[in-house]
Amino acid sequence: MEITYVYSKFRREFGRQGLFSDRAEAVMVDIQPNPRLMSNFVVKTPRDQASQACMDMSEHPVNTERFESSNCGINHMEGAWPKDINPRDLEQTVRFKKKIEKEENYVNSLVHLGYVMDHCIRQNNTIDIYQEHFKEDEIEKVPEFPTAKTMSVFRDPNQVKRTITGLSWHPDGGRKLAAAYCSLDFQKSPPDMSFDSYIWDLEKPNYPEMALKPESPLVCLDYNPKDPHTLLGGSYGGQIGVFTFRTQSCGTPGGAILWWDVRKLSEPTERLVLDPSREGNLDQALGAISLEFEPTMPTKFMVGTEQGMVVSCNRKAKTPAEKIVCTYEGHHGPIYAIQRNPFFPKNFLTVGDWTARIWSEDIKESSIMWTKYQMSYLMDACWSPVRPSVFLTVKMEGVLDIWDLLFKQSEPTLSVKVSDKALYSLRIQDNGQVLACGSHSGEATLLHISSGLSTLQKNEKSLMAAMFERETKREKILEARQREIRLKERSRSEQSREDEAWREDGDEDPEQILAKVESDFYSMTQAAPAPGLAPGSASERQPRPRQSESSEKKEEETLNL
Repeated sequence: MEITYVYSKFRREFGRQGLFSDRAEAVMVDIQPNPRLMSNFVVKTPRDQASQACMDMSEHPVNTERFESSNCGINHMEGAWPKDINPRDLEQTVRFKKKIEKEENYVNSLVHLGYVMDHCIRQNNTIDIYQEHFKEDEIEKVPEFPTAKTMSVFRDPNQVKRTITGLSWHPDGGRKLAAAYCSLDFQKSPPDMSFDSYIWDLEKPNYPEMALKPESPLVCLDYNPKDPHTLLGGSYGGQIGVFTFRTQSCGTPGGAILWWDVRKLSEPTERLVLDPSREGNLDQALGAISLEFEPTMPTKFMVGTEQGMVVSCNRKAKTPAEKIVCTYEGHHGPIYAIQRNPFFPKNFLTVGDWTARIWSEDIKESSIMWTKYQMSYLMDACWSPVRPSVFLTVKMEGVLDIWDLLFKQSEPTLSVKVSDKALYSLRIQDNGQVLACGSHSGEATLLHISSGLSTLQKNEKSLMAAMFERETKREKILEARQREIRLKERSRSEQSREDEAWREDGDEDPEQILAKVESDFYSMTQAAPAPGLAPGSASERQPRPRQSESSEKKEEETLNL
């Protein structure tokens, strides 16, 4: 016997019927905007961007099992003295030496070593092994294939893994690495999550050397370049911590730039509201995400905002309105990183949404160079400290991209799959060879890049200067052309407005007036008395139909005759 059960449901509960066919578009719902809600949002210039759907493909390398090492010590007696001889007793050591010198094996060993040393001395006198034969002549090196090798991985020692949101190398040779750990998921931090951040020693990757214990998880962390014993960290709760093993409250977070003095951390010494209208209104302020400060330019700094705008500021300006010098707008989302080129400070790099852009301070309308849109978000970037044409980016798909602008601009020179998790932070040492990448799961991966990407090439500075200058001139020409187009459109719109105003002021439309004038002209010409007709006759009063062009010509020839 078969048992069946029928599940029934009303038609109205299925939703609207899907019609998959070619038909004209129709407006189903029209929700009008609410003007009262406009005051809650910041007005932003709309931008259009084309999109392309394609298959996401990547290469996954296989790594071997991680080897964990441990440090231990042993006792070693210097000089390999016998157990019955005390090396600190001068009398015993002298007696033992005399005994050894009288042995036959000792004499034979010295004689044998004498022949070997005599041969080496004669060879050294004949050939100078330290002579540089091609010192004056330059030897062109064969271009090395770019590579990046993993050195070690620093893992979060806690049970609950967190994202590495900030990295900073020790100023004294990069022997240590400071990492800031924080969960960026809004209101999703587990209650047992640790707030600690760590300082790692490159030679001891298994356990951190020191733990920093802030009151709130650190989002960013940096060493003081003048004092390597001091660190400055910004926390998730809006506090700033100076880690000389003390923390102080920093006040309320907001869309503002604050200046602090470490000798007085109770309140900021100066404040600047990031209001693009320069009115100082905190309600209209832009949220700051990243900050760039170049020590060689102490009065200037740049801020990357949540709205995709870069704000250039001058600290020495007299009024708060003058402190905001200009703005650069080109990203669709928050700007996660901003840095000036160490060789050309007028050019700076920004990372936001799916692109990395290179800007010039002289061009404010758009960037001079940019990468194509990637398949995933770019989270951090930095310039190479030794090569002006190389910069690095990390993406949320766990890939490190190294770009060499002299080699090619359309795609990265080297792409490395560093982790299966998203990469959020990136820092490179001053020597340009070792870099660290921080992942979403709390792993800091150290990589060593090849010498071709970390060695200054011949004429590289002059070539990059020419490239930046060429691209800047190109953007200036395009800007001038765009200004001309805008002026023409503005003049056209003003002319159209004047025509509309004239139409509104007049009684009739210009076309109607023209038609009336034309009809009056023909009526006046028809009213003239023809030969053989008296004025005021019936033929004169009758309106004549408009003749064709051929008939008008014939009539004109008849009259001439």
